[in-house]
Amino acid sequence: MPTTPVLHELASGLAFPEGPVWLPDGSVIVVEIQAGRVARIGADGTKSIVAEPGGGPNGAAIGPDGKLYVCNNGGFEWHTIGPLTVPGHQAHDYSGGRIERIDLASGAVDVLYQQCGEHALRGPNDLVFDPHGGFWFTDHGKIRERDRDRGGLYWARADGSEIREVVYPLDAPNGVGLSPDGRRVFVAETFTGRAWWWEIVEPGVIRPAPDLLGHGGTLLAGLSGLQLFDSLAVDAEGFVCVATLGNGGITAIAPDGARIDHIALPDPLVTNLCFGGEDLRTAYVTLSGTGRLVRFEWPRPGLRLAF
Repeated sequence: MPTTPVLHELASGLAFPEGPVWLPDGSVIVVEIQAGRVARIGADGTKSIVAEPGGGPNGAAIGPDGKLYVCNNGGFEWHTIGPLTVPGHQAHDYSGGRIERIDLASGAVDVLYQQCGEHALRGPNDLVFDPHGGFWFTDHGKIRERDRDRGGLYWARADGSEIREVVYPLDAPNGVGLSPDGRRVFVAETFTGRAWWWEIVEPGVIRPAPDLLGHGGTLLAGLSGLQLFDSLAVDAEGFVCVATLGNGGITAIAPDGARIDHIALPDPLVTNLCFGGEDLRTAYVTLSGTGRLVRFEWPRPGLRLAF
């Protein structure tokens, strides 16, 4: 049965917020995809600008050097539908997909990766660091009026020295996360409403499962109806918690896929979440269609991230 938590609004008026990152001082970093910037929301709700990388900053995470690593999708066209802001096709001024590293103190932006081998990154979306200092990220691709890109799962080193295409193709891969024991990498596909996992055998290397789709993933769960998957986080008990578009909320999937809970939220475009607070039992969630960052109590502790 769906549940509706008691919400506390931390900020409003944000330009399609995404990529929340909780910091030990109680503030939360968010990207504003529509505005091409990164902001910090203080514990008292005050907002300050961290950096303005342009394009479409998306998923974000703190790396081993304390800097912010950002998936930049290169930008969208934007639409207003009633009270909602909605992303559309590839921007007319699309600036290319890339992985960026941002100094939180100075706001300086470095571009780490723009391609993998001979293939340009199209729309990097979400990322998660492993304990070894490398990170997994998804490339969602871009949609144009008559065609769209195929996406994939990648692994890269934080120093910019290596990037690998690990799984290709996927259908609009979005959220990515790691299991508490670090032995599985999870990916949520947006338009199929499916969550997959792969066994990790060493940093940046997976063991594919036999399958008919060619990507070697094992299905964790799939949703029916108009439920599309966005970004995700994993909690300490291994539940894969996926921001869900359409019915608006968080879908929490048990590690074996046998139990699926839906936490309903007041925005059909719920895009991402992170865990914070001293006990990591506070979920910070971006309600992107209405431009808000909210928090509420999570039933389990969140998974402590590598950095």
